[in-house]
Amino acid sequence: QVQLVESGGGLVQPGGSLRLSCAASGSIFSINVMSWYRQAPGKQRELVAAITSSGTTNYVDSVKGRFTISRDNAKNTVYLQMNSLKPDDTAVYYCNAAALTTAWTTVYSWGKGTLVTVSS
Repeated sequence: QVQLVESGGGLVQPGGSLRLSCAASGSIFSINVMSWYRQAPGKQRELVAAITSSGTTNYVDSVKGRFTISRDNAKNTVYLQMNSLKPDDTAVYYCNAAALTTAWTTVYSWGKGTLVTVSS
């Protein structure tokens, strides 16, 4: 099993910044892709950003140039630096990881989410 714990959400004014963290733990051999998703009220969950173990990144168009995803492979941790935040960024942000366990099985795990509210 792989557990993900997010942190760093909160209330921020438009134009402000937040940094989200997500730490993975459990029977991990390696983690291929780590991602951040978000779900706003009344909307479907969407992929915000993803990063592979080699550092290749991908972003949804609406956050390009404002958000940066990074990871520390030694700590099995992924980060999301969010700058120039807008009210439309308000959502619950979820961490996702595709991990190879020590039992040689692939698991897709989700964190419980952290709320980001952008409001004046």
